[in-house]
Amino acid sequence: MGMTEIIEEKLRSALNPEVLEVINESAQHAGHAGHDGSGESHFRIRVVSAAFEGVSRVERQRRVHGILQSEISQQIHALSMKLNTPAEVGVANCKNNS
Repeated sequence: MGMTEIIEEKLRSALNPEVLEVINESAQHAGHAGHDGSGESHFRIRVVSAAFEGVSRVERQRRVHGILQSEISQQIHALSMKLNTPAEVGVANCKNNS
């Protein structure tokens, strides 16, 4: 299982997201500091989850870091996050598992 799939599985399990997007941007960072040559070191995620209701932006990021702690400490060099509630983005009971 690749890092993209690991990230998706962990976030789905922990946050039950309405929307989950995990984009591997590692190729854009080839030759840069932190690029380990694996092709799985830089990611951008978008999560829309009711689990973020009443939670500050900083706490949302802390939660995601906690969920992915092992991967961040071992392989992920950069993780860009966009974390919202369904109300913040106007998602109404619309599961998007892309």
